[in-house]
Amino acid sequence: MALDLTKTAGQLYTAMPSIREQWGSHLRALERAAGHFATADPHETEARRAAGKATWLAAHLEGALRGGFAPPPLPPDHVVVAVDGSHVDVDRHAAARCFLINIGYVALRYGEIPHAELRSEPLLCADEASLALRDPQGVREANIEGTLLGMHRAVMEIEALADAVEAAPEGLPVLGLLDGTLVLWGLTGGMDFVREELVDRRLMHAMDRLRAESQRRTLAIASHISRPRSAEVVNAIRISREVCGHETVNCDANCGQLRRGERNCDVVGGVTDAALFARELEPGERSALFHSASSIVTEHYGDHQVCFFYVNVGEEIARMEMPSWTSEEGVRLAHAGLLAQTEKGHGYPLALQEAHEQAVINGADREYFARLLYETVSSERLPAPTSQKARSKRTRFV
Repeated sequence: MALDLTKTAGQLYTAMPSIREQWGSHLRALERAAGHFATADPHETEARRAAGKATWLAAHLEGALRGGFAPPPLPPDHVVVAVDGSHVDVDRHAAARCFLINIGYVALRYGEIPHAELRSEPLLCADEASLALRDPQGVREANIEGTLLGMHRAVMEIEALADAVEAAPEGLPVLGLLDGTLVLWGLTGGMDFVREELVDRRLMHAMDRLRAESQRRTLAIASHISRPRSAEVVNAIRISREVCGHETVNCDANCGQLRRGERNCDVVGGVTDAALFARELEPGERSALFHSASSIVTEHYGDHQVCFFYVNVGEEIARMEMPSWTSEEGVRLAHAGLLAQTEKGHGYPLALQEAHEQAVINGADREYFARLLYETVSSERLPAPTSQKARSKRTRFV
């Protein structure tokens, strides 16, 4: 065993006083955040956010901050479709430059004619045209690997979800589930031609297809985030007049010279939305709808702005992100459908569990793929070099 657990346990024991102090500070900040959440004026706070310059990403408020919505009834006849993905990144130690994406699909029909369909679709990209995004107006290019491959896969998942929704039986309400966020955070500071390809050409087209389906039937497209770490609602409290204390919101000008703990808003610092709503929501209840103020969304998502709510699923507070064009009936379907799926999945949506199982590329699969790649390239009498580092991991000398 490479890790010395005895030494690690000793270090953990030494760290416990600090961990206890952090937990105590968190509880005190949470208590203050809950108090201000109850008294902050949402209309004034939204006006301050819109006119100000905040360091924090604060939620766009369109109504009340507080208030829990009880779970609505779920239509007995409905369809739940879910998509998830996994990938093998470009590996410089491999026999050939390529990446592999596996998309898992699940369609579960409930009601009088129950039916289940589960499948996966792998996509191997090894040709030069598929391994990079290129600027049509110049010579710039971006290799599809790392963060960019993750965004490429995320867009593929939404495209696959559009396919699944369009294939759902006519006349039935459909809940479409994704895992993770609808916001492509990796675009921050990226090249414009990458955004144009991923967002303008592909993501927006897939969202257009989904919105067209929403005009034909009750449809909820919801991206599920388990144990979210977001603090956008708490950040709205941070810039409220009663917490911020400044006449206008300008974090750099007002508090740019102050250290953490010296700013007025630090009284609620470190509190997540999930921690706040764990106090506010009864099991089964959801929060009000909030809107993302991310510049990625507001500047590039056009008619497909992102809204979100939090829901107490019993085991945890989950975050659900949806397109802002979702109808009230669609929001109710997302709320009720999520609770039903979470109950069936013992804490996590069943359809997403099954989609993950279809999509996952486990360690054994990755090793088999690496061998298959090497053997296939070698069988064609092509050079199949692998690095000495890769070789050392396969061979044990001691």
